[in-house]
Amino acid sequence: MKPRVLSGVQPSGNLHIGNYLGALKNWVRLQHDYECIYCIVDLHAVTVYQEPKELLSKIRETAALFLAAGIDPKISSVIVQSSVPAHAELAWMLTCVTPMGWLSRMTQFKAKSEKQETVGSGLFQYPVLMAADILLYQAAIVPVGDDQSQHLELTRDVAQRFNSLYGDTFVVPETKLPAVGARVMGLDDPLKKMSKSEPGAGHAIALLDPPDVIRKKFARATTDSNPCVDFGGLAPGVENLLNIFQAFAEWPDERMRSHFAGMRYGELKKQVAEMVIGRLEPLQSRYREITSEPGYLDGILREGADRVAPLANATVDLVKSRMGLYVRP
Repeated sequence: MKPRVLSGVQPSGNLHIGNYLGALKNWVRLQHDYECIYCIVDLHAVTVYQEPKELLSKIRETAALFLAAGIDPKISSVIVQSSVPAHAELAWMLTCVTPMGWLSRMTQFKAKSEKQETVGSGLFQYPVLMAADILLYQAAIVPVGDDQSQHLELTRDVAQRFNSLYGDTFVVPETKLPAVGARVMGLDDPLKKMSKSEPGAGHAIALLDPPDVIRKKFARATTDSNPCVDFGGLAPGVENLLNIFQAFAEWPDERMRSHFAGMRYGELKKQVAEMVIGRLEPLQSRYREITSEPGYLDGILREGADRVAPLANATVDLVKSRMGLYVRP
């Protein structure tokens, strides 16, 4: 039996090349060796206000991009979190065994709450819902970026605490990180990870950006004061551009050095832009096909939810039984 993998993305903002290189591309590889469940985590998105029509549109866009990137719904389950009620039900039961002190140490909560005038309790409980997402499916491996590693450690702690209190119930998950392309930085600020939530127009390359927009964004990308690529001392912006090219082209280091050493930055930006445009074209074409076929996407999401529901419900019933709650016959 293949080990089970669970990972997800919030349907807020625009999926970008950092999401593709750090997550989606890796997910496509994993699906051939593992039993994979890939989730659009819309319940996480509403920990801060989302305009309802925009959120629903982004849920569908995100699901279509999963498929366009190469996730095969015949071998992987693609689901929307809120379509499987067991996520929320398990989250409540895990909330009851998670100490507040553990949650108060979460650095992402501190960072996000500082940016808001009022903070909903859902933002504080966000890591417990993430733990529920993972533990619900008894996932053995969770491919997350390093910005989510603290939340995964909390998931492990919650699983171990529950197992200690109520008996062996949950698989304690491990992390699995891709070796290349896991961290793409912002084009406007190469010291910050590329993010869906950054407002700057030149910050990220969205997966659905047209070629002319991609070229303009790379043309404005931060480099440094040196005139050309010097592998003896790469500035963060130049290194980021080279990393993006290498992650898409999958060139070895030796070829990268031979090709780019001494290249002027204007030419570097052009070549990175054309590489990205070329690699995104098949994805964008497939996205248009998926979204133009009536009922196709909804059918995939319905099939995914139906496929995972028995596993999710079995976990919830097991947890209820362990805790002494009533399990409907």
